[in-house]
Amino acid sequence: MGAESGLGLGLSHSKDANFEQWYTEVVVKGEMIEFYDITGCYILRPWAMSIWEIMQESSFFDVEIRKMNVKNCYFPLLLTQKEKNNLEVVSVARSGDSVLEQPIAIRTTSETIIYPYFSKLVRTHRDLPLRLNQWCNVVRWESSPMPFIRSREFLWQEGHTAFATKEEAYAEVLDILELYRRIYEEFLAVPVIKGKKSEHQKFAGGLYTATAEAFVPNSGRSVQGATSHCLGQNFAKMFTICFDDGKGEKALVWQNSWAYTTRTIGVMTMVHGDDKGLVLPPKVASLQVIVVPVPDKDADDTRLIFDACASTVKSLNEAGIRAEADCNDSNSAEWKCSHWEMKGVPLRIEIGPKDLANNTARAVRRDNSSTSDIPMADLVEQVKAMLDNIQQNLFDAAKRKRDACIQIVNTWEEFAEALSQKKMILAPWCDKEEVEEDVMTRTKGEMGAAKSLCSPFEQPALPEGTLCFASGEPATKWTYWGRSY
Repeated sequence: MGAESGLGLGLSHSKDANFEQWYTEVVVKGEMIEFYDITGCYILRPWAMSIWEIMQESSFFDVEIRKMNVKNCYFPLLLTQKEKNNLEVVSVARSGDSVLEQPIAIRTTSETIIYPYFSKLVRTHRDLPLRLNQWCNVVRWESSPMPFIRSREFLWQEGHTAFATKEEAYAEVLDILELYRRIYEEFLAVPVIKGKKSEHQKFAGGLYTATAEAFVPNSGRSVQGATSHCLGQNFAKMFTICFDDGKGEKALVWQNSWAYTTRTIGVMTMVHGDDKGLVLPPKVASLQVIVVPVPDKDADDTRLIFDACASTVKSLNEAGIRAEADCNDSNSAEWKCSHWEMKGVPLRIEIGPKDLANNTARAVRRDNSSTSDIPMADLVEQVKAMLDNIQQNLFDAAKRKRDACIQIVNTWEEFAEALSQKKMILAPWCDKEEVEEDVMTRTKGEMGAAKSLCSPFEQPALPEGTLCFASGEPATKWTYWGRSY
């Protein structure tokens, strides 16, 4: 038991009182990561890796992009030239005792690796659209690393596509962004806001960036959950990616790139976790149900209880529910319950002597700790219904908490007050880059500067004569502001 009252097995910090320390404890003691000798690099344990694999293949994203005729491929980790972006590139200068003639850089993103290949593949309009994706790792030397949220090495998918027309490229940006929304909202049960990044915050070299923005109420910080970039024709010019348009003319392609990362796991943990540990949405949990035997010490029916647990797991597995039984004799039932609560398993089924006699099982929900007795005859149907209800309840609760943190402001004074209260702020803005730079300068401090997060695609009405909260000039749009990871 932790030092603070009500904490889960082994936790010493509460989510409300010490959020950053709580988060680190939960991802370690919830068996998501192990720290590595290189700061900012983490070992992803099976409990975390399974979530990534479920989102990747088993349930959703890879299936959906294949429907869009996106082909998976793989490009090298190493570059022969420094990438032209605003990220620090890690270089390799030696191989054993030998100094390399030319230092080799490690990718932070793959535009400069993939687009020379695009220029070879694209010759005529018949070669388009060209749509590739890779699942891989990248390295970014973050100054303040944080597990999942800002790792120095992380996993992601990165899609790179080329089209003959602007209209096709624009349409794909939004199609991919909708898939990202569904990952967050339908699988991770985390609400997001779809919108457009400002010129100051967009992907360097791109035409514009669309984003799915999440928010963590306990820290008062936004998270750029996933991005879909329209690159326009900028990279096509740089790498000479052009095609014969069928009329004897050469034309530059229109390109997009899009990605989501293992950051998703960190956002999910921050939003749903509590003082008992992780809370996993059923759709992404590798183990949806844990069955725990609760025998009496002096009872003669222990073996019958264990058999009932095994039979329950078999029935659930056959129905497509990911379930296991914890029949380890070396740990008490109480310890097992705390252990699986720490790991965030959505539903716990307990079977004891009374349950055996009544042909029932005790179900305990991880999201709200409610309990109910289920007839064994209805077990599969009721467990399925409970898992669906848990998934929806997690999303609804997260959305309520997120919405309670959104504050609409109209003046700088209101903005400053809302920022001090760790709000996600919606404010009228003149959409000028120098104004955003001024906001960042004026709010710079120990907590980090505030910046624009996105201008939502679903814009509230902007009354005529509305002024920008920061400059006093005529406002042209509503934009979310706040601090971010």
